[in-house]
Amino acid sequence: MPAQTMPPHLLRLSFLLPSLFRTILPTPVKISSTITNRTLSTTAPLSATLMQVLRKPRQPQRARHPVSPALVNRPHMKGVCLRVVNNFKPKKPNSAERKVAKVRLSSGRAVTCYIPGEGHNVQQHSVVLVRGGRSQDCPGVRYHLVRGAMDLGGVGNRITSRSKYGTKKPKSAAA
Repeated sequence: MPAQTMPPHLLRLSFLLPSLFRTILPTPVKISSTITNRTLSTTAPLSATLMQVLRKPRQPQRARHPVSPALVNRPHMKGVCLRVVNNFKPKKPNSAERKVAKVRLSSGRAVTCYIPGEGHNVQQHSVVLVRGGRSQDCPGVRYHLVRGAMDLGGVGNRITSRSKYGTKKPKSAAA
C-alpha cells in the first residue's frame, strides 16, 4: 500500500512498522545439484498487519495454574499431620497401596500429601515438612512430604538416591 493512498491515521503510525511500508520481494535461492536445477523463493514469515492489530488487539497469554497452589512462592512449608491413609488406590493402569497423609499447613490449609519411599513413621500430630510436586497416579495429591526432615525419618537401608529419601551415607564395612 503506497504512502500516498494511506489514510492519515495510518500515516501517523508509520514509524511503528516501517517494514509494512516497504515492499518485500522474494529472494531467489539457487540449489546446485546434478539431478535438478530449480530456483526456490523464500519470503519473510507472515505476521499480523497493522490493520489486523488495530482491529483486534493482541490478547495476553492466560496464566498457568500452579501445580501446588497452597505453596505459592514457597519451596517448603511446615505442617501437622491430621491422619495417615494407608489404603489409597492409584488410578486405572496402576495397582498398589499408596501411603498418603492429610496435613494441616501452617497457613491453615489442609492438603493431601504423598509419603515417598518404603515404610514411614508418620502418625497423627507428627510435624512434617511439605514440598510441592504431585503424585501422578494419585488423584488430588499435589504435595510430597520431605523424608528425613522434622518428625519424618529417612528410608532405612537406602543405597541409591539417598538425598531424596533423607538417608545418611552407610559406614563402609572395610574400615
